Amino acid sequence: MLVPDDRGMAELSTIDGVRPLRYRLGEPLPEGAEQAKVLIPGFLTGTGATELLGQLPDLEYVQLLSAGAELWIDRVPPGVLLSTCRGAHGGSTAELVIGALIGVYREFDGFATTQREHRWNQHRTDTMQGKRVLIVGAGDIGEQLSRRLLPFDTTVTLVGRTARDGVHGAAELPELLTEHDIVILVVPLTQATTGLVDAAFLARMPDGAILVNAARGPVVRTDALVEELRTGRLRAVLDVTDPEPLPADHPLWTMPGLVLFPHQGGTCTGHEDRAWRVVRTEIARYAAGEKPRNLVRGEY
Repeated sequence: MLVPDDRGMAELSTIDGVRPLRYRLGEPLPEGAEQAKVLIPGFLTGTGATELLGQLPDLEYVQLLSAGAELWIDRVPPGVLLSTCRGAHGGSTAELVIGALIGVYREFDGFATTQREHRWNQHRTDTMQGKRVLIVGAGDIGEQLSRRLLPFDTTVTLVGRTARDGVHGAAELPELLTEHDIVILVVPLTQATTGLVDAAFLARMPDGAILVNAARGPVVRTDALVEELRTGRLRAVLDVTDPEPLPADHPLWTMPGLVLFPHQGGTCTGHEDRAWRVVRTEIARYAAGEKPRNLVRGEY
């Protein structure tokens, strides 16, 4: 089993039947790596780790430390299992989203400016209370968001790929967009979700609504969003962008009504603990002859 860091070595070395080998990207693989049946890529390592796939003839299983699998879906060879780290980063991402929304409605940025100017500027702000929130994506992050948003006296609607108890289906999305003050994207990046948020999607959102992208950058058509932000009709919170990283001369940097983060959702204190806790459970199941719970197997 190929492991990307010392924390992983410590976590997995105590599982019966598991022999972890530490590897480093850009360096030759350790002796015995050609017999590895499991590969664990590092957290947010990009496409570099996918190049290892061609060097592992006995590979049976790829276990990710991230919740997103879009870089691996089309690269993992047929028959090789692929499992995400679903359950590790949902709470942190939800926290960032809610913090940003509170900051927008209570004008934290504006008050920080008047503080620097030594200027007392008491005035009425907006509030989260009573807001109608549409969460597009009903997986772990969507559920974590819903649980945390309800105590703020918001109304939460979940949309998934297919309808089920408590979750609306994707076919209902166009109508639902017109009825919500906040739209939060937490879908995986797939062929179906790439470019989901286009000019028509944005046009259905009410004046003054906030779009939050905590999914992946290409879920939103950047040019369409820039045009809406320029008019001031909509606002946005972006944890991810397309392209990413965002070039220094990109128009998004200067758009009014935009709060921009450099893909910070799961990057916070303790994220290694939470990720390896999930991975350890998945690896233990695999070592015991069971299937990991977070399998994506080449499609969502």
